[in-house]
Amino acid sequence: MQKMTTARLSEMKSNGEKITVLTAYDWATAKLLDESGVDVLLVGDSLGMVVLGLENTLPVTMDDMIHHCKAVARGSQRALLVGDMPFMSYQVSPEQAVTNAGRFLQEAGMHAVKVEGGREMLPAVRRMTQSGIPVLGHVGLTPQHVHQLGGYKVQGRTEVAAQRIREDAIALEEAGVFGLVLECVPESLARTISQQLAVPTIGIGAGPDCDGQILVFHDVVGLYDRFTPKFVKKYAQAGALMREAVQQYVREVKSGDFPAPEHTFK
Repeated sequence: MQKMTTARLSEMKSNGEKITVLTAYDWATAKLLDESGVDVLLVGDSLGMVVLGLENTLPVTMDDMIHHCKAVARGSQRALLVGDMPFMSYQVSPEQAVTNAGRFLQEAGMHAVKVEGGREMLPAVRRMTQSGIPVLGHVGLTPQHVHQLGGYKVQGRTEVAAQRIREDAIALEEAGVFGLVLECVPESLARTISQQLAVPTIGIGAGPDCDGQILVFHDVVGLYDRFTPKFVKKYAQAGALMREAVQQYVREVKSGDFPAPEHTFK
């Protein structure tokens, strides 16, 4: 299988080949997704919610991210690996951004990093890309700004808001990002941006016209049940199957049916 690179993603956009992206947070999941042909694995700060049980992504630290990125890197052979830069790890200064982004590549085995935000992030993005660190941008609904945005709401519904997102997308491309996540924006806006940009767009709640799609793995397989966004399609109910298996284990241990003779050494 061909190793995924940022250059390969650009080729895929040019050829009209859709890009598949899922989140991963551990070795076992990364291995499964990699072997299943997923193009890009994002170690998202969403791990704060779906792995650590937090209310949002804001408390996630650099050490949290590095820990999980290392596990994902050990489980992947083919996919492009992207580490999500957590809240306040890149906003203070371009120097801070380069230092922390470098940890993702040097310590954690990532190939690139992702940052949220538009024009306000341009100095940091430029410094990172000039330092040889591939950067994936992220505009629209940016979860690290949840309090500023007043919740997890669709962005870009007014012409003024849509124009700002378009301008941010173009500016990020000019600053050197290799791709752009568009989250929770109207389908028509995502289509326009995808047509305007030379770099690939990855949609999440942004309709079918982006160059690729990303979802949270735990949503896709039914492992996270606190809430389900409209844009999520559940392809399995793994949580229910796992609960049933554990309940059967409990029943068999209580009844004495497990361990049976075939599970016992003589």
